[in-house]
Amino acid sequence: MEFLFESLRTALTLILALDFDVVDAVGTSLKVSIWSVILAATVGIPFGVAVAVNEFRGKRILITLINTLMALPTVVVGLVVYGFLSRQGPLGELSLLFSPAAMIIGQTVLALPIVVHYSLGAVRGADARILPTARTLGAGPLRCLIRLVLDVRFGIVAAVIAAFGRVVAEVGVAMMLGGNIRGYTRSMTTAIALETSKGEFAFGLALGIFLMAVALFINILFNVMQER
Repeated sequence: MEFLFESLRTALTLILALDFDVVDAVGTSLKVSIWSVILAATVGIPFGVAVAVNEFRGKRILITLINTLMALPTVVVGLVVYGFLSRQGPLGELSLLFSPAAMIIGQTVLALPIVVHYSLGAVRGADARILPTARTLGAGPLRCLIRLVLDVRFGIVAAVIAAFGRVVAEVGVAMMLGGNIRGYTRSMTTAIALETSKGEFAFGLALGIFLMAVALFINILFNVMQER
């Protein structure tokens, strides 16, 4: 117990002193995670709504595929994206590997199925009379969809929260695509893994506290938005 208390004291000292490595890792994690969620939401919400409101051949198979991709292992995503971004890959000329951009791409791939799944579920669980009523009142196709999304906004916000929770706490993609470069691509999770393996338990604990605090703050923020 003395070891844990001493590590906690050291961790709090690092946090209060705004240690450079701690602040840098937190900033990188937030930047990469926020951009990943924005990109995933930009693509995933319209796609999920479109799948939900339209009937087409193979819809059930597509929904099953989306549900399956929610459990996609992070190392598999990292491996596939690594293959595309490596020098021998089709996107190798862009030199994105081991950069924040590569991490954002990988984490967007992770977050996308979650956003699509929650958006799809929110629309399918909505009142079936919303679209017919909107059409009866003279709304066009776009306004009908906007009305529908507004009515299921709580489910949409849940999609964003779930996606953020998925990407901010993942390690595999960040490690494989970012390279854990200090001052550039080192995130909270990769720094925790590295420093703990080196015996720097207090430093890892400091980042762990920050990670939990960030997750708590984001959830409180979205809950406040939902209530309003």
